[in-house]
Amino acid sequence: MTLINVTIIDREGAEHKVEGPTDMSMNMMELCKSAELPVEGTCGGMAMCASCHCYVESDHDLPEMSDEEEDMLDEAFFVKDNSRLCCQLPLRDELDGLIVRLAPESA
Repeated sequence: MTLINVTIIDREGAEHKVEGPTDMSMNMMELCKSAELPVEGTCGGMAMCASCHCYVESDHDLPEMSDEEEDMLDEAFFVKDNSRLCCQLPLRDELDGLIVRLAPESA
């Protein structure tokens, strides 16, 4: 099993250093949930809600955003240029050192 190191900053500003496997087809939403961080993932990772909205704070090459992800972020609160849906970020070796911050919950 290959593990990558990820830093997840929760809504209170606390940093959580988490290891994630790259050989289990997991995404960042699932990693957050497995670390018991407050990410809902209401749609189950289908890019049909924005309950796993995050900000990518590190300079990593990320997978291109799908039309579905863009559409969902258009409807989300507190969107920034570095906004992504955690469910659309698969854990891959290239994301070792990734830093994400959980976006504030809906207003």
